[in-house]
Amino acid sequence: MFIIAGLGNPTKQYEKTRHNIGFDVIDALAEKYDISMDIKKHKALCGKGVIEGEKVLLLKPQTFMNLSGESIAEALKYYKVDITSEFLVIFDDISLEPGHIRIRKKGSAGGHNGIKNIIAMTGTEQFMRIKVGVGEKPKGWDLADYVLGRFDALDREKVEDAISDAMDAAVLMMKGEADKAMNLYNGKK
Repeated sequence: MFIIAGLGNPTKQYEKTRHNIGFDVIDALAEKYDISMDIKKHKALCGKGVIEGEKVLLLKPQTFMNLSGESIAEALKYYKVDITSEFLVIFDDISLEPGHIRIRKKGSAGGHNGIKNIIAMTGTEQFMRIKVGVGEKPKGWDLADYVLGRFDALDREKVEDAISDAMDAAVLMMKGEADKAMNLYNGKK
């Protein structure tokens, strides 16, 4: 079993916001691979299915972003997956322009509260991740207001391309080809 978690905030008011880009990627994967996201377990909305011959659990924590680790740690423990090779998290990154993604096999939280909580709850930084660019907050804006806001039409178009790239990268990473995914997508313009 491979677990792919997308980070975001539950409830309709946060749909399609910058902070919910991880949820958007999970929804796109679920649609492409015909996986029903109808299981409520591990403080998350989940879907079990098969992607490219591999059993997968798609996970959207319903704990709100800053407590994502509660849901993820519970699912990792329940399915007894190896966090370093059978788990991937997808989330927003304000240091990347819309349309860009960055893949890492491990790393720090980089100031992202959802990732900080996952690290705190699992006790490790050794897990794969895909960061999806949402753009830097404009000068004078509050960070929370910015990430909880929605993309304009032009940026949304760029983000749709990034969602597609993130899905393809996730499939490669699930197959054990994280280096190939990094070579293909890191730095792609």
